[in-house]
Amino acid sequence: MKKIEITSYKLMRVLVLFDLPVETKQEIRQYTHFRKFLLDDGFIMIQYSIYMRFCRNTVDADKHIARIRQLSPQKGNIRILCVTEKQYENMILIIGEKSP
Repeated sequence: MKKIEITSYKLMRVLVLFDLPVETKQEIRQYTHFRKFLLDDGFIMIQYSIYMRFCRNTVDADKHIARIRQLSPQKGNIRILCVTEKQYENMILIIGEKSP
């Protein structure tokens, strides 16, 4: 008998928060490559160094997280946060005046 895998279809968002060094030309190239990878993988920038992607379920999110692990630069910090669509909708946005 074939085993059927049940996948949760809970809509979610994957947030990637990163702080990468950009002091040398090599570090700038790695930063640029990582940022371009995120954009090509369907992430959108919601704030400097914070990118977000919509995912259908945890399997989909895990696939994108695995890609980030493979392509992450050696130096710097990368944090990944997965939240449900409901949690994301409860985000509070406070917009101040634009800095000069």
